[in-house]
Amino acid sequence: MKAVEVARPGVLTIAERPMPPDPGSDEVLIKVRAVGICGSDMHVYRGRSAFATYPRVIGHEISGEVASVGKGALGLSAGDKVVVDPVISCGSCYACRLGRPNVCRDVKCLGVHVDGGAQEYIVAKRDKVYKVSQSLSFEAASTVEPYSIAAQALSRGRAVGDDMALVCGAGPIGLVILQGLKAIGAKVAITDMVGSRLERAISCGADATVNSATQNLEGFAMDFTGGEGFPLIFEATGNIQVLELVVSRLVSQAGRVVVLGYPPEKAQISPLDIMRRELDILGSRLNNNQFPTAIKWVERGDVDPSKIISHTFPFKDAQKAISFIEENPHEVCKAILKF
Repeated sequence: MKAVEVARPGVLTIAERPMPPDPGSDEVLIKVRAVGICGSDMHVYRGRSAFATYPRVIGHEISGEVASVGKGALGLSAGDKVVVDPVISCGSCYACRLGRPNVCRDVKCLGVHVDGGAQEYIVAKRDKVYKVSQSLSFEAASTVEPYSIAAQALSRGRAVGDDMALVCGAGPIGLVILQGLKAIGAKVAITDMVGSRLERAISCGADATVNSATQNLEGFAMDFTGGEGFPLIFEATGNIQVLELVVSRLVSQAGRVVVLGYPPEKAQISPLDIMRRELDILGSRLNNNQFPTAIKWVERGDVDPSKIISHTFPFKDAQKAISFIEENPHEVCKAILKF
C-alpha cells in the first residue's frame, strides 16, 4: 500500500508499505479516505518536532471507512464511515488515573510519535474509532480532530453561552475555537495580524475582529468589554508578546486564560497579576475524549468545516501540498489529502 512518509527532515516520499495485519479482537482495519495536514505535520516534515523519529508516516486528522473488524470490536461493521482519535496513553500514570489521558506522562500522537494515518490502510483500537454519519463527506469528517481540540479548550476554559471571549490567532485552531464558542452562544472577538485570516473569521461567525498589526489591541478590548477586559481568552498564536499582553492587560478580574500556543521563549508574567486578579491560567493539549462533542457539532451543523477547509490534494501530491502551504501561509487554512 502507499503511504505519505517523511524519510528524513525535508524529504517526503510516497512510500510502499506492507498492508497492516488482520485486526486483533479489539481492533479495526480502516481504509483511509481523507487526512488533514496540521502544523505538527509541517514540523515533522521540517525536522522541528521534538518528538518525531524517522522515517515517519504523518497525519492525525483521519477519516475513512471500516474495511474489517476484530471479533471483539463491537458496534462497527464494514462500510461504516469513521474517524480516529489519535491520542495514545499508558492508562496507568497519575494523569491517566485522574481521567486526563491527553497529558499522560508517556502520551503519543499518531503521525508524530508513531506512524499516522496518511496511508491507504491503518489499524486502530476499537475505543479510538468513532462512527460518523454517512451523510458527512470524508473531508468534513477529517476535521473532527481539530474540532476536538476546540472542545478540549472550551472545556478547560469552562466556557458558557453568556461568555464574552477573545481568541488570539485566526489560524485553523483559532477558527475552530471561534466556531465552538459560537456554537454554545458566546460573544466572540478574534485578533490576528493577517487581514485575510480575519475575513475568514468573519465568515466563521466572529462578532468582532481586530488587526493587531494596525489597531491597538488593549484599547479594543476595553471598548468591547465596557472597560472590564475579557473574562475568557484563548491564546493560540504561540507569540510570547501576545501571551504577556493577555495576562497583564486584556483579561478581566477573575478571568480565565487558556494557552494553546507554545513559543520557545519563557514568558515574563508577573505572579502579582495572577494573584491580585485571581486569574486562572490553563493549558490545553490535544483532546480528552472530546470526539463525541466534536462529532455532535459537525453532524448537527453547529460548526461548518467548509469554512476552514481551503484546499484539497490527492495524497500522491502530498509534496505539492506541503510546498503550497509553505509558500502560501496566508492563503491556506486547512488542506486535506484525499485517498
